This record gives sequence, structure tokens and C-alpha cells, in this order.
Amino acid sequence: MQTFDGPFADELFFAGRVIFGLVLAFTGLNHFLDLENMAGYAEFKGVPAPKLSVVASGVVLIAGGLGVALGVFPALAAAALAGFLLVTTPMMHDFWAAPEEERQTEMTHFLKNVGLFAASIALLAVSALEWPYALGLTVF
Repeated sequence: MQTFDGPFADELFFAGRVIFGLVLAFTGLNHFLDLENMAGYAEFKGVPAPKLSVVASGVVLIAGGLGVALGVFPALAAAALAGFLLVTTPMMHDFWAAPEEERQTEMTHFLKNVGLFAASIALLAVSALEWPYALGLTVF
């Protein structure tokens, strides 16, 4: 199995994936802490079964974020996060359809999520490598 190579590569990859994963897990936790407001916003955006969707997406963010941070089932965790971001980003942050006064904020959220999606697929691309400081559980 291949591993990372280069000065501090293991430590930098570890720090990056922990920060990335914990940020997304914290975002998922907020889905539960602010369920009513998030469900209301999801309903406003036309999401079917808004409360269930917010709960389900919270579970995906927490499980995927912790999976990446801990290196547990990294391919599954990264794929779940990428899938979540691919589906929800254009639905929840459709800046092109937002009123003028909300357009810049929605575009900022859209672009932030595109960056998170890019990081998720990059993690998915390296999920077959041995992740330094990982718990070592894998699916693929």
C-alpha cells in the first residue's frame, strides 16, 4: 500500500483532515441544535420532508466528518460528504435565483461548499492510501 511522502506530509495531511472533518461534523451537530430554523429554511428552499432531511443530512455530516477526521472508513466518509455537498449546494445556495440583496451571501456559501466538495473528492482520491494516524478501518 502506498503512503504519503515528503517533509511533514503525514503531519500536514493529518492536521488538514482533522480540521476538515471536525468542521463538517460541527456543522452536522448544528443541524440538531438548530433543527427548527434549519428545517424552516429547508422548507423555504423546497426540500422535501424538511425536518427529516435536516436530520438525515446532520447524520451524514457528523458521520462523514468524524470518519475523515479519525481515518475510519475514509472512502465511505469522503464519498458521503462529497455526495451531500454535490446534492445540497445547488439546492440550498442557488445564488442565481436569489433576490439581489441575498445574492452575494448565497454565492459565498455556494463557493465555500464547492471548495468543501473539492476537498471531499480529493480525500476520496487518496482514500486507498494508508492514512497517517488513522484508526485503520476501511471498506474498500
